[in-house]
Amino acid sequence: MNDRKDREATGFQEQAAYDATIDLRTDFVMVYGLNDSTAERIARWREAGYRVHLMTGISWGNYQDYLDGRWDGDDHWDDAQTAGDGSPILHGKSVDIPYMVPTFAFTEYLIEKLRPVLALGVEGIHLEEPEFWARAGYSASFKREWLAFFGEPWQPPHSTAEAHFRSGQLKQHLLTRSLDRVTSVLRDEAIKQGREVRFYVPTHSLLNYTQWQIVSPESKLRTLPAVDGAIAQVWTGTARTPNVYDGQVAERTFATAYLEYGIAQDLTRGTDRRMWFLHDPIEDHPDRTWEDYLANYQRTLVASLLHPGVSRYEVAPWPNRIFNRSYPRQGSTEREPIPPETATSYLVAMNSLRDLDQPDVRRHGDGPRIGVALSDTAMFQRWSPGGESGHYDGLQDALALEGREQLHFSDFYGLALPPLYDGQQVCPVQLENVIDTPDALDDVDLLVLSYEFQKPLAPGIHYALAGWVNRGGSLLYVGNDADPYHAMRSWWTGRYPTCADHLAEALGADRSNPTIQPVGKGRVQFLNARPADFTEQPAALVAALEALTKDAGRRWTPTNWLAVQRGPYLIGAVLHGTHTIEGSYVDLLDPQLGIVTGRELEPGAVTWLRDLTYDDSPVIASAGRITDWHRDATGIRFTCEAPRGVEVLTALRTSKPVEGHRYDSETGVLWVRHPGDPGGTEIHLPGNDL
Repeated sequence: MNDRKDREATGFQEQAAYDATIDLRTDFVMVYGLNDSTAERIARWREAGYRVHLMTGISWGNYQDYLDGRWDGDDHWDDAQTAGDGSPILHGKSVDIPYMVPTFAFTEYLIEKLRPVLALGVEGIHLEEPEFWARAGYSASFKREWLAFFGEPWQPPHSTAEAHFRSGQLKQHLLTRSLDRVTSVLRDEAIKQGREVRFYVPTHSLLNYTQWQIVSPESKLRTLPAVDGAIAQVWTGTARTPNVYDGQVAERTFATAYLEYGIAQDLTRGTDRRMWFLHDPIEDHPDRTWEDYLANYQRTLVASLLHPGVSRYEVAPWPNRIFNRSYPRQGSTEREPIPPETATSYLVAMNSLRDLDQPDVRRHGDGPRIGVALSDTAMFQRWSPGGESGHYDGLQDALALEGREQLHFSDFYGLALPPLYDGQQVCPVQLENVIDTPDALDDVDLLVLSYEFQKPLAPGIHYALAGWVNRGGSLLYVGNDADPYHAMRSWWTGRYPTCADHLAEALGADRSNPTIQPVGKGRVQFLNARPADFTEQPAALVAALEALTKDAGRRWTPTNWLAVQRGPYLIGAVLHGTHTIEGSYVDLLDPQLGIVTGRELEPGAVTWLRDLTYDDSPVIASAGRITDWHRDATGIRFTCEAPRGVEVLTALRTSKPVEGHRYDSETGVLWVRHPGDPGGTEIHLPGNDL
């Protein structure tokens, strides 16, 4: 049992006022939005026992007083992100909430809006979703910023590859500049007031932003001194975005989430900053079924738990829409409130997440640790000159985009999905980090790199890669130089045909040689191919990776089972085929917390089990927060806190049964049920030497 709240292991965000039905009893709450009720909502959640943070949008929000001139007397609609047809890009279905160009004026407005929050005693401020759409860049304010940044007249972002790339660079610069200013000024003012306020940036993954054609700071967040961490906003809505594997376009929620959480870690990896992984039991689409929400939630949940380097979680955004809204059941169009067993299942997971900071971590399998390099610059290349420039809006039916390779981001998935579905440890790697973070590749045995959808911003990246290879790393470069962005003005143009040629020079390798070449203690191979082709023929890439691995003296063992043991918790996913589990476990994804001694998992199944043989901890799992635990010769007493209106189930380990409660004599597991109460339900289990 871990009842410490100062670690802030679990939290949630909510814009609704306090209500006992959405009191999840996590360590902290992020009160959402700036309006007349903010102070009251903060006070009420604090009264309920929470550490309180505030969250608001940095790129969009209810900022009409800025737009219409009430703030400073000037109309600021020219600060709205604007598409090529001259229309503002609006958030969701709103008519007056545009995505903003983060100009100096808008940044100062944000500071003024947030300044009063410091006096409310919040412990953290979250500035979520710094976003600039790739299709934007046509507003008057952006044109002015272009001239100031590049010293050249503005170019339409969709006129040439170079203009589009430079547009992306400027968008990232503006977002980073604004975040730096807001967090630095407010931190300084908090210190002057004798307050400690931390600043965080909840953000989608680099993988998702690239696929959805949005520019964001991403790796630049590591350079901001007043930013204390991030929330990786990965959930069903991002992870079910279709991609292509083995020639088939489909939603691959687990695999995509696994890769998204993987790259998100690099926002804080190697620093003392905090990272929370987000889960969303519902997602933004309001018309799916309870069964669909639960199944995809569990896929993203397990995907996150397979990354043991993170053990803090945002357990839900908007619990009000989970526990107080109605959705259809499978096979029906009638909407109904959350089924009791679904509520129990969600809460068991949310409460178990507090116990994931486990020092004992063991991965199943002994294959190579494969990194797939992903750069911020991929966000700057989301338009093909002469091609289609479609876009995601985050809510449209993405399956309607079948066949549009640019939107499926096949160049990346062609490199990542083949080894992942072969059962290998695959994790995207933030390319920019290899310069500033000496140990960025310490957990990578084999790195896959391509410049057909991204570019290195500095030659130092290649010198860092060369050093890593010389020390024993294996590098596979994939590319056929077909990307039109190779010809844009940059540090390599005029000196090398492409940036890949400079990479070969830094390695001391011959790029025209297709065989494996030794480099110091490591090796490199140049594969003349288009990365997207491997979404159709994955076996060809797997064969090349296997050969490099064996050349390094390591084993390559294909498997269909991706799993990790984190202390008493076994987390796993079946990639294809079936897999059999044997042992003695409690199933944390089962609302009944059933015993598992042997189970055959179906293709695509995910699992999270508590190993009963690992230790003798008295509390195995609960849908509530257990406090005031006391066990003596006369019995067991504890308090269990949970939202009002839910059915709480707790699995305990006892030496014998207790009247009125279900008991399994073989495992010594006792199940206790009671209605939820956020104030706490006092439980007394009488019995000698339980």
